[in-house]
Amino acid sequence: MPATAFPDHTLESAPAAARSGLTAIARKQGFLPSAAARMATSPEVLSGFLRMNALFESTTLDKLSREVLSMTMATRNGCHVCVAIHTGILTALDAEPALLAALREGTPLPDERLEALRQFILDVLATNGAVDDAAVEAFTAHGYTARNALEVTLGIATYTLSTLANRMTGAPVDGPLARFA
Repeated sequence: MPATAFPDHTLESAPAAARSGLTAIARKQGFLPSAAARMATSPEVLSGFLRMNALFESTTLDKLSREVLSMTMATRNGCHVCVAIHTGILTALDAEPALLAALREGTPLPDERLEALRQFILDVLATNGAVDDAAVEAFTAHGYTARNALEVTLGIATYTLSTLANRMTGAPVDGPLARFA
């Protein structure tokens, strides 16, 4: 299906059921990102992503770990929009340049704990969740918990939805995010 099937909706042109979500995003971001505007073609997908993202943000995983998960999914799934968005967030969190570079390149992270998280994410994906005891032990040996292991699956689900939808719709990197592309 051509990307033109997914218009950059405005608050006025979006389906009625997507407008409240788009309004909240525009208010928070200061602009309406094309990724959200195109996702609004399906109000259910937009709403699902926003709800899942809010749930993921409320997990016991710390903010930096959540962003490592987001970037791991973005680079793995080739979502250039997500890479730009999460590079911006990591930059605002004062993430080390070496961490940012490794995340963007999909290479081992300089921080041992965060690398254990990245490896666990990749193990969960490679095994469709059927990770062995050694993978869980390697993850929890770095201060993460069994609860965090399950929260990783929520993050994977959230960012699978986002990255695949953004790729399908051909969402571009918006002007405010261009410096992070």
